[in-house]
Amino acid sequence: MSDPAPRVAVFRPADERIDDAAALLESLGADPVADPMLAVEPTGAVPAAAPYVVLTSKTGVELAAKAGWEPGDATLAAIGPATADAAREAGWTVDIVPDEYTSAGLVEALSGRVDGERVEVARSDHGSDVLVDGLREAGATVNETVLYRLTRPEGAGESAELAAAGDLDAAAFTSSLTVTHFLDAAEERGLREAAVAGLTDAVVGAIGPPTAETAMDHGIDVDVVPEDADFAALAESVVEAVDGGEAGDDTSPNR
Repeated sequence: MSDPAPRVAVFRPADERIDDAAALLESLGADPVADPMLAVEPTGAVPAAAPYVVLTSKTGVELAAKAGWEPGDATLAAIGPATADAAREAGWTVDIVPDEYTSAGLVEALSGRVDGERVEVARSDHGSDVLVDGLREAGATVNETVLYRLTRPEGAGESAELAAAGDLDAAAFTSSLTVTHFLDAAEERGLREAAVAGLTDAVVGAIGPPTAETAMDHGIDVDVVPEDADFAALAESVVEAVDGGEAGDDTSPNR
């Protein structure tokens, strides 16, 4: 008799991304627990005009495009391939994609270009201070526009209950906010301590170093941080770690 498929919690936004994530995990032989920890609430704002415009998510691109915004002659920077692909699908030219798909990577890619320039950063209300502070340190005048707010969907938290009961094999966190919302959902159920303990016996994956740092700051051990900060790489790494029995193994190279 074959072993049951590993149960993997995934926390993508409550739209097609959670469906796509679940389908990917199924294709990798996992049993996905689709527990959206993010909901998108558009503000109606669009990026302000500036010589440099920085976009940090596919969602932001799609909202700006839907509102009819165009970059014009601006130098357009995208945080990673998914954001860049969405921008190109909107008909825009993407000039800069950092080697490291993080706020720190964007700062590194733009440093040396933006001294004395105006830079528009268009993103969610939970953007990292690393980006804005780093650009200002590089000599830029930075304006930030909030394109959308990220909230926790009502009813989220099935994964916290499973973790607390020891019924979760893995969890794939895709942002610092998914970690925070997972813990908030557990707290509301009176399960925070038990849920964190349950994750100790599971494989915990974080999409990048900032997400991993947030998890560890809240007492969650992180087993997997993929080299590429995208969900496909995270999913593959997490399922591989479950199959390899890496949960709780302090010798894991990503710990």
